[in-house]
Amino acid sequence: MAYDKEFVGGLEWLWGEGFLSPGGCEEISEILRGSSIKGKKVLDMGCGIGGITHLLVTEHKAQEVVGIDVAEALIERARIDTQAAGLAEQIKYRLAEPGPLDFDDAEFDVVFTKDVIVHIQDKCSIFEELHRVLRRGGLLVGSDWLGSDNTNQSELVRAWLDFCELDFHFHTAAQLQRLLTGIGFDSVKTRDRNSWYCNAVRAEIDKVSGESRSKFVKNFGEEMADFRLQSSTLKMKVVDAGELRPTNFSAVKN
Repeated sequence: MAYDKEFVGGLEWLWGEGFLSPGGCEEISEILRGSSIKGKKVLDMGCGIGGITHLLVTEHKAQEVVGIDVAEALIERARIDTQAAGLAEQIKYRLAEPGPLDFDDAEFDVVFTKDVIVHIQDKCSIFEELHRVLRRGGLLVGSDWLGSDNTNQSELVRAWLDFCELDFHFHTAAQLQRLLTGIGFDSVKTRDRNSWYCNAVRAEIDKVSGESRSKFVKNFGEEMADFRLQSSTLKMKVVDAGELRPTNFSAVKN
């Protein structure tokens, strides 16, 4: 997936300035419900253009955040926006390469990640790395696009992913719990968000159809509007079938 300026702009139209995944500031508060990152050093894995990274500092009072992403264009945009927001003393960014994370053992109090792990096939290796960079007693918290037992074989899911040219790798909430426990995390908790996301996808469709469509077309063109509408319509079928299950999770390194 190429995160060019037009593509990123379309995602921000759907999900809010600075966001490349759904839910905005309200969903970040939901993910962090029951957890505190105040005064903590946080790793934001898959930081995108930094909208969430800012909230971790400004709304949730993290002392320091390091954001990482594999897309250089996103990191550069995040740095520009962070400098403009006056947050460069508290937030730093690094371009990440596939493989082990370039951080010391026990470097962070908290690892935060939102809707990123679905892109990664070797989930065990990345969660082992997140466990390694956390201090003992540190918090892993975030969300991921999980699935049902049928998701990886679903024709509905395949039609959506093929249309969007997405390479997603789904696991279930039960598989996530077993994986994190086996790696050495305690107090593993998950909260299914499929019901909430049904409404969120309907809102996406409204933004690229009906009265809102002309505004989207003015900014991004007919082709992008058609792509976004078809993408969200196909995704709506997957969510309604229960085969895409956004899930919030948390765990503690023992």
